[in-house]
Formats: sequence, C-alpha cells, structure tokens
Amino acid sequence: MIEILYPRDGDVLTHHDGCETSGALRVRVRGTAPAGEPVLVNGVPAAREGNEFSAEIALHERWSGITASAASGECRIRVARVQQSRKRYRFSVDDNICFLKDLGTQPGAYPSLFDHPYLGFWREMHREFGTKVHLNIYYQTDGFDLSELPGRWRDEWRANAPWLHLSFHGLQDQPDRPYRNAGYPQIAHDFDLVCGHIRRFAGEEVLSNTTTLHWAECPADGVRALRDRGIENLVALFNVQGYTGECTTGYYLSKEQCAYCDTRGAWHDPETGMTFIRCTAVVNAIALDEVPRYLDARTATPHTAEMLELLIHEQYFRSELHYFQPDVQQKVRTALRWACDHGYEPVFWSGGFLGA
Repeated sequence: MIEILYPRDGDVLTHHDGCETSGALRVRVRGTAPAGEPVLVNGVPAAREGNEFSAEIALHERWSGITASAASGECRIRVARVQQSRKRYRFSVDDNICFLKDLGTQPGAYPSLFDHPYLGFWREMHREFGTKVHLNIYYQTDGFDLSELPGRWRDEWRANAPWLHLSFHGLQDQPDRPYRNAGYPQIAHDFDLVCGHIRRFAGEEVLSNTTTLHWAECPADGVRALRDRGIENLVALFNVQGYTGECTTGYYLSKEQCAYCDTRGAWHDPETGMTFIRCTAVVNAIALDEVPRYLDARTATPHTAEMLELLIHEQYFRSELHYFQPDVQQKVRTALRWACDHGYEPVFWSGGFLGA
C-alpha cells in the first residue's frame, strides 16, 4: 500500500511549507510504499529509504493534485497554495441581534447606523486601526425578528461594505448547541431566512463566503447546505487542550482533525468542500492584561502566525445583560493594538484566497 504522509489531503500550503519562487511553490512530498518499488510523485522519481519515499515537486496552481504511484498502487491528494502569504487578520463578532433590535424598534433614534453606539464603536476601530469587521447575526430574539428591520439604512450598509460584513449565524441564541444534530433542511431554511433579510435591508454587498455557525457545531450534511449556498469558509475553535472528549466547536470534525487544524491557519476538507479557519482568540474569554501574552502563545509557530482570527460576542457589550464586561472595548483595542504592532494587515477571508 502506498500512502502520502506530507502534505496532508486538504492542506493549505504557504512558503512555510516549502520554497516559494515566482509562479510556484516547491514542496517535498513524503510518504511510505513497499520497499524496493520505484515511486513517482507527479511524474518525478522519488528517493527511497526502506519503505519511505520523498520527492520535491512544484505546485503552480491555487489547487493542485498530488499523485504518488508505484507498482502496488497509487495515492491521490489535493492541496491548496496561498501565494505570497503574509500576516493578516480579521475581527468577527458572533451572536449579534441586540443592536438590530434597537435599530428595528427605535429607527428614529438612529438617523445613521453609526449613531448606534455599538456600530459607532466598530467604525471607530476601523478608522483607528483599519479593522475589517464581520458580524454574524441571528434572525430573532425576545419578540423581535429581522422582518421588522427597515431598509432605511440600506445605502449606508452598502457604502460601508468594504470594511463591514454581515452573515448568517443562527436562528436565535437559545437553546444552546442548536445545530449539533441539524440536517440539510434545517440549516438551509435558517440560512436562507437570515440571508434573505440581509439582502433586503443591507444589500448583497455586505454578504460573504465566510461565517461561523452558532456554537461551531454541525454534521457534515448541514455543512453541505452552507457550501451549496456559497459559504466556502467556516471559522471554528480548534483549541482542544483540556478536552477529555471530542472537540465540540469543530463542526463534524474528529478530535484528531481538530487538533491538526489548530496547528495551521486553515485546512480544507475534501469531504464537504469546506475550508475551516482556525480561531486564534475569543477575546471576551481572556482577561484584559492577558490578551497580549495569549496572542503571543497562539501565534508562536510559522503556521499559526500568519492568519489571525479574532472573535468576540455582542452580549459582552450590553450593560443590561449579565454577560456585560465593562472592559470589553479595552480588550478589543488591546487585541487590535497587538495585531498592528506585530505587522498584521486587516482583511476579509473572502477577499482573495483566504485574504492573501
């Protein structure tokens, strides 16, 4: 039996995985095959040592197939290549519905979207740091749903789409873990409901091919519903340190797959056609004075240092809720100052291949 051990099927490769030249990434493919059998890797004769083989090949395309073949059979994988990968970051916010309820129930109080203090804060972060902000939203909460949100700010949403995106997050906040066992029809229904309203009140321009599903849990069949609706990237929390069971915030991926994804910026699952992006930090879960040290630790390797996904939740901004953190804005500023000081460029993951 022949097997490719590196790269891994679905790997998103950068210059850290090989040698980048103009127009190509040269990588050394390694694997195992019966001793004594000549092995070709994309037609290149491989060096042999016992049952191990290796060969250096050039990858020219964004997506490339790699085939290792021998007399006993062949192994095929597919990998992606990020050209000229560099440090880049995005700030996403989950569980958004409260500010939308404010806008929908008191529209006269907000002549501009940014008269709302929550959106005003995010515009301030954009102006100060260049931050691009992605808000994942619910359909309903406490007697309010998106059908009540007027389209009076549609032009303003569209005008600010270069730095402010909206996407589907879930139907509502409760119950917890609503999509753990969700099938294709449920995900399709909830996604279409939320995104239909986003198009109505904000315009197509604010939508993205990236989102985070509520609790980052969903079977493969539900993820296929997202993929069929244009979602290409899902953010997940793959840090499984301390878990005794499977990762519960890695969609349908196994604990082993989650642990692997946590060592890289992104990984593509050929089973569903979805690319999973590693969340670097849930900022509201970190003490203010620990934010820089936490980010240092989570970006300590070349493969974790270039894609920085910062995430926070709307409820920590709401003083009327028990979740409220008085220092939440300071946490955001601290994380953004760290990103700027460490040379990260603000991007959307939908802007070019994974933001690069």
